[in-house]
Amino acid sequence: MNLQRLLFQLPKVLRVHQWVKNVLLFVPLFTAHRLADKAVWQKGGLAFLAFSLVASSVYIINDLLDVKSDRLHPRKKNRPFASNAFPLALGIGLVPLLISLGVGLAVWVGQDFVFVLGIYFALTFLYSLWVKRLLLWDVICLASLYTIRIFAGSAASGVPVSKWLLAFSLFIFLSLALAKRVSELKVHQQKKGEVIPGRGYQSIDEEALSNLGAASGYLSVLVFALYVNSSEVTQFYRYAETLWFTCPLILYWISRIWIISNRGHLHDDPIVFALKDKVSYLVLLLTVTVLYLAT
Repeated sequence: MNLQRLLFQLPKVLRVHQWVKNVLLFVPLFTAHRLADKAVWQKGGLAFLAFSLVASSVYIINDLLDVKSDRLHPRKKNRPFASNAFPLALGIGLVPLLISLGVGLAVWVGQDFVFVLGIYFALTFLYSLWVKRLLLWDVICLASLYTIRIFAGSAASGVPVSKWLLAFSLFIFLSLALAKRVSELKVHQQKKGEVIPGRGYQSIDEEALSNLGAASGYLSVLVFALYVNSSEVTQFYRYAETLWFTCPLILYWISRIWIISNRGHLHDDPIVFALKDKVSYLVLLLTVTVLYLAT
């Protein structure tokens, strides 16, 4: 296999497109209105790269463990390892290299960030090895991994995570994780009683998962509404009542994600999907506009 072909496959092996999820590291800066702090941005940039490298190492571990089941999947069979486009031995060699580079950068960021990064790696490794096969624990784990990214950003920047942000993130990310599972069930179109390979779900679980996911998504909107009505909101917003306009925007986006999921069209990670979706960009633009007007 020539070098050019290997380099072409490398971004797919590292799942570089998934790095966009690590933008969540900057959420504490955004919610605390610290976006103008250059020193914090420098640390944040290093933290983003360190987190991305370590995340890629676990993506590789996950793909190596799932080679057999991926080859039976209609879409995942095209992944580099499953399709034999990238040597398994080379993938194994990349894992310690990526971890070393990521941890090396993390040390420059700070001890607290290294600690959170270690928790992320351990939990993701457990997910790849075991948790992803457990009913419901897999989606709880996925929601936690999203939230850990926010804590990692907090550890890197020194900006604390508010209880409101913590509650909001747990509910909305649990909803998105469930949406992904429901979409997978739709795609497989399995008969009652059949279990999806490598997962703990049956086709009969689809309705229950949809109900749980939609409820979790709407709970995140409730948390945001309670935040708007709290005393803490006045610390950051002069016209806090304007924030109420954000609630219908989040409600619309969550509802739309669930409709797409129930149609079986949510093929990517929900965050990655949102970054390819024009409607999501429009909702984001309107939300940022509301937040700006409330400031």
